[in-house]
Amino acid sequence: QVQLVESGGGLVQAGDSLRLACAASGRTFSTYAMGWFRQAPGKEREFVAAISRSGGNTFYENSVEGRCTISRDDAKSTVYLQMNSLKPEDTALYYCAATTPHYMDSYYLGIYEYHYWGQGTQVTVSS
Repeated sequence: QVQLVESGGGLVQAGDSLRLACAASGRTFSTYAMGWFRQAPGKEREFVAAISRSGGNTFYENSVEGRCTISRDDAKSTVYLQMNSLKPEDTALYYCAATTPHYMDSYYLGIYEYHYWGQGTQVTVSS
């Protein structure tokens, strides 16, 4: 089992950048594929980005592709989400999630494919 704690959220202006971090503890971080999701008020939780266990494969939701970068540092047991050119529509509670992958290069987009979740970090973007 793994425990996940997100950090790095905050209140920023449109066009600003943020780097979210998700620190893992417990079972070896390097064995997990990781993902970032977000949930805005009144909306369902949605996929943002995913990274494979190997770190070699990543995937992004269309609206953030080109503005966000997911990365992982296994030595620090941490996954990051660098977000640039933030927009008001990026306002949401951001969650990281972990799952045991079938293959080293597998990544996952579905909420129900992830077994472990953090508590979230709030990102608010003002116009």
